[in-house]
Amino acid sequence: MDRIKAEQVFRDYSEKFDTYDVKITLKIDHTFRVADIADRIAGSLKADCDFAWFLGLLHDIARFEQQTRYGTFKDAKSVDHAEFGADLLFKGERLIDTFPQYSGIPDWERIAETAIRLHNKLDLPNGLDKAAYLYSTILRDADKCDIFRVLTEPPYDERNMRICEAAAPARDAVMNCVRGHRCVPRTFEQTEFEALMSQCCMAFELVYPESRSIIAEQGYLDKLLSVGIGGAAKEQMEMLKAEIRKAWEKY
Repeated sequence: MDRIKAEQVFRDYSEKFDTYDVKITLKIDHTFRVADIADRIAGSLKADCDFAWFLGLLHDIARFEQQTRYGTFKDAKSVDHAEFGADLLFKGERLIDTFPQYSGIPDWERIAETAIRLHNKLDLPNGLDKAAYLYSTILRDADKCDIFRVLTEPPYDERNMRICEAAAPARDAVMNCVRGHRCVPRTFEQTEFEALMSQCCMAFELVYPESRSIIAEQGYLDKLLSVGIGGAAKEQMEMLKAEIRKAWEKY
């Protein structure tokens, strides 16, 4: 994999959009961080690091068009960005053809399309072959690892401050997911505090030990779990911390 050429193709594409928009620059930074994290996770598994890095580079390619067309990153109010990205890359205009072709893995396009299409889904479908499962889970873990960083920075830091000022307790539907060590379905309409708790619940679904090590090193999840709230909401956040710790101790 010619990483330098692949990175340049990505930069040329992303720079067609409004790079003065903080959301666009956020996604450019996120992309490179996810690529590097995917590389590291793949190395811990003795998987193909170049391919994992490439998936990280491609995974959010649709975010730029999504923000430009719809003015939001909320899939429920626009399009499923993973499906949109997979279609942009592998269907129609085949944006993938502008990138260096990858020869290290047989049937790499199918595996890449599968991983990108599934990277934001609540659950992976049954029946994935070994390679599709491996690289889908590497990408999903890498994405989650950097999302915790994103959630501590603008514009999410302002949301976190609002939560500190007034956070009503999360409802039973969210807390049941906490107790069950699973993510909260996106179809559930959430308050800002519930959204924060739901995002922290991504920690339950990390697959690989290296991913958990990365998150522990970063400290961003700890920062999110320590948002200064009070009352019943604080008790719920303490419960979430304890349940994440309990879930990770199983490994």
